[in-house]
Amino acid sequence: MTLRAQASRSIDVSAAFAALADARKRFVPDFSAREIGRIMRVSTGIASVSGLFSVGAEEMLAFPGGAFGIAFNVDETEIGVVLLDDYAHLHAGDMVERTGRVMDVAVGSGLLGRVIDPLGRAVDGLGPVIADKRLPIERPAAAIMDRAAVSEPLQSGLKVIDALIPIGRGQRELILGDRQTGKTAIAIDTILNQAGKDVVCVYCAIGQRAAGVAAVIQELRAHGAMEYTSVVVAEGNSPPGQIYIAPYAATSIAEHFMEQGRDVLIVYDDLTQHARAYRELSLLLRRPPGREAFPGDIFYIHARLLERATHLREGLGGGSLTALPIIETEAQNIAAYVPTNLISITDGQIYLSPSLFELGVLPAVDVGRSVSRVGGKAQRAAFRAVSGDLKLAYAQFEELESFARFGARLDADTRKTIEHGERIRACLKQNELSPETVPQQLTILLALTAGLLDAVTVASMVEAQDALREAARDMPTNVVARLETASRLSAEDRAIIVELARTALHNWSGSRLVGSVQ
Repeated sequence: MTLRAQASRSIDVSAAFAALADARKRFVPDFSAREIGRIMRVSTGIASVSGLFSVGAEEMLAFPGGAFGIAFNVDETEIGVVLLDDYAHLHAGDMVERTGRVMDVAVGSGLLGRVIDPLGRAVDGLGPVIADKRLPIERPAAAIMDRAAVSEPLQSGLKVIDALIPIGRGQRELILGDRQTGKTAIAIDTILNQAGKDVVCVYCAIGQRAAGVAAVIQELRAHGAMEYTSVVVAEGNSPPGQIYIAPYAATSIAEHFMEQGRDVLIVYDDLTQHARAYRELSLLLRRPPGREAFPGDIFYIHARLLERATHLREGLGGGSLTALPIIETEAQNIAAYVPTNLISITDGQIYLSPSLFELGVLPAVDVGRSVSRVGGKAQRAAFRAVSGDLKLAYAQFEELESFARFGARLDADTRKTIEHGERIRACLKQNELSPETVPQQLTILLALTAGLLDAVTVASMVEAQDALREAARDMPTNVVARLETASRLSAEDRAIIVELARTALHNWSGSRLVGSVQ
């Protein structure tokens, strides 16, 4: 090797070492702590994990295959995890990693018209959900000083509810009854009636059959209600973890709109399935069972959920979140454990009677066993003016109707009370998916309390109400405006509406020849 070649090689080696030294100086190692544990056991919807010594309660854990779970039982040596996704591919020994965050869900106006699962993933085939931000599914309820009194009504479009069991914006009104008595129908009618009223709706299907949920979504789409509605679905065959978190995720979506100053209606359909899913998870995690094998904190988890429904004070935007939780009873037993809990948590209940349902009185609302504890203060003055007499007359009718079944001889006053009560019951009937406007309802109710419908046979009440609904379209706009805003129903407005009803019934009875003076 020549001297020149030796010198050139020395220069190359020096340059290489210099480059290495420079690269070493510029390299900044990226250290990030990762805590990895191992699956010990996998069971139905849950897993036991070890090795995650710093995990926090309700922290999300990442499993292989993109699955997630929530740390539920944080014990000294192992963690009980509720799995939120399909867990068929998980096995003992698989790695589990901490995420350092709690479960959250996408929120924002992009969710309106969409159907998502409790994890915020679209299930309607319309592409990814566009969200404004993400919020934790578990959030503290508004403080007492951040709340305002319930002062505005939330019209359901159903006469029996708006007149006798009114619901206020920010109220929690329980809907309960046996299977197949029309609980979901009332909730869907209420959602349909919010069209054009600037109320955002969230329908949360909890553990329902897929066919039933699809039918509800189809009805909402057919009536244009999906424009202002978001649907959160946890089907009956979903992992129990998804069923458990579904109402909390739906509430966070609704709270986002409420905090923007908007009025929101949320329907939980139904919390019976939610309680059963929580019982299943708790028993698998070996938590101590209590009454009816439900865990001891079943009351707390429902109270924690429903306390988030409120009416915020003006300084916070004045938005409201009205909750309509649904619960299923067995054999009309409203004194069972979970129904009793929810009755005590909510601000009233709408009870649906199987007996009325079998008689064809729909919606099958048992007025005597239903109550609204705060809605009366928010009820429109015009409704309040007729509801008192209506409720008293209907209660008298129900009592006398039971007495009359024994074949007792009745005097004229008693027969008149029963005949008037039969017309009240006929007026409170309403077809499904047919919510009525405030003028239509008040025209019928004022005609009823004024005795105008006593001249119509019970068999012809449907046609008579159709005539009254048609007449309500001709109500002067200034009267309609006062019905919405006035603090009391004036004698002049009452006279105008009654005269409108009288004219409608006169024309109708004259053409059909079905009315008869009792």
